[in-house]
Amino acid sequence: ACQCFHALKLIKRDCLPLLHIARCASTSSVPRITTHYTIHPRDKDKRWEGVNMERFAEEADVVVVGAGPAGLSAAIRLKQLATEHSKEIRVCLVEKASQIGAHTLSGACLEPRSLEELFPDWKERGAPLNTPVTEDKFGILTKKYRIPVPILPGLPMVNHGNYIVRLGHFVSWLGEQAEALGVEIYPGYAAAEVLFHEDGSVKGIATNDVGIQKDGAPKATFERGLELHAKVTVFAEGCHGHLAKQLFKKYNLREKCQPQSYGIGLKELWTIDEKKWKPGRVEHTVGWPLDRHTYGGSFLYHLNEGEPLVALGFVV
Repeated sequence: ACQCFHALKLIKRDCLPLLHIARCASTSSVPRITTHYTIHPRDKDKRWEGVNMERFAEEADVVVVGAGPAGLSAAIRLKQLATEHSKEIRVCLVEKASQIGAHTLSGACLEPRSLEELFPDWKERGAPLNTPVTEDKFGILTKKYRIPVPILPGLPMVNHGNYIVRLGHFVSWLGEQAEALGVEIYPGYAAAEVLFHEDGSVKGIATNDVGIQKDGAPKATFERGLELHAKVTVFAEGCHGHLAKQLFKKYNLREKCQPQSYGIGLKELWTIDEKKWKPGRVEHTVGWPLDRHTYGGSFLYHLNEGEPLVALGFVV
């Protein structure tokens, strides 16, 4: 064992310089992960010399970034409050997807209490909550077996009174309600940059530039994005958004925070044998194929939308 250990030390000593040289050589040919100007400033890039960089600016009272359930609900509530107090406010919402709901892919169990507060008449308005939960099932999986677990009152798996929804459809409906209230919605415009006043406070956002090559150089069709200035800017862009990261860095917001935990979810819609279809059934599992050190599990939601559909998903 001692002779092996000594031999390994010699190999390590002799090979490390070669490994270092090889690593340096290989990384030089790897393309940059990002060409975004917040990472690679354009004023240091000769390809951008002489390009017109002026942006048109619009003024609003409130700008909301992100048309998910949170951003849309915030915009809707603001317009409702403005109407209640007989005030006129301009609320603008930017969303990177080409249409509202296009990037919202989750299946979900929706607890309707907040929706009741936002729109007490949501049923009359045609909200796409078509599947009330009728049954909850929970189990632990092994490689060969499923061990049923009783769901006791108070556990988060109790979904009595909730609805199984296709969240993209629900968000699309929220967008219609927001527009009816006068919210200005701009789909297809990604917020690319946070703008700041001289005192360091947030001034608004700028939307993405268009006409840029993959390597970060301007095309002949290059156009600057739009600046949206606001008294209040609401960032509702979702988990680990790139604007949020700019704010984290600017204001040192993560200085005393615990490390964040991330999950990735995979979901498919399946058409199944109608005999096995139980509209309103919600099933969750933990365990296999994950080991006991890995958090995650599966979900199976039986939708009631005119055909035997289930939303099948796994989160890890």
